[in-house]
Amino acid sequence: MHTKTLTRRASLQRIALLPLAAAVAAAQAAPTKPQVEVWKDPACGCCEDWVLHMEKSGFVVRVNGSGNEAARKRLGIPAALGSCHTASVGGYALEGHVPAKDVQRLLREKPQAVGLAVPGMPVGSPGMDGAVYQGRKDPFDVLLVLPGGGTRVYQSYVKGVAV
Repeated sequence: MHTKTLTRRASLQRIALLPLAAAVAAAQAAPTKPQVEVWKDPACGCCEDWVLHMEKSGFVVRVNGSGNEAARKRLGIPAALGSCHTASVGGYALEGHVPAKDVQRLLREKPQAVGLAVPGMPVGSPGMDGAVYQGRKDPFDVLLVLPGGGTRVYQSYVKGVAV
């Protein structure tokens, strides 16, 4: 009898733990959202709009309002490619108004690169597309920044559409 009671008790304990085990397994299998850290001027509104664009696209964003020049240099983005904010995600640097879908592609493809840059502040790029621009969308390129500072076009946009 004693062995039967212990076996029954152990079985009941295992059954009671099944929902917990299933929840833990589901949490471990769930994809985590990519973490983006941004350095920007505390007063920059277009940077805030870019942060919102990234969050709406599934990224978790942490903002540092301390300016971005030191971060740009530390992350290996040449000054000539500079913009109003610098970010890092998944071991890559991001400079300027890089569209979230290009960041997602970068994280999927994992090229040997420093990161992506959209030099300057092109109107129509994410964060530079508010009502104040009255629908204007200038063409721009997203550049893949290579080790050593060289670049190549990663994605081109015309009228807000990837080409």
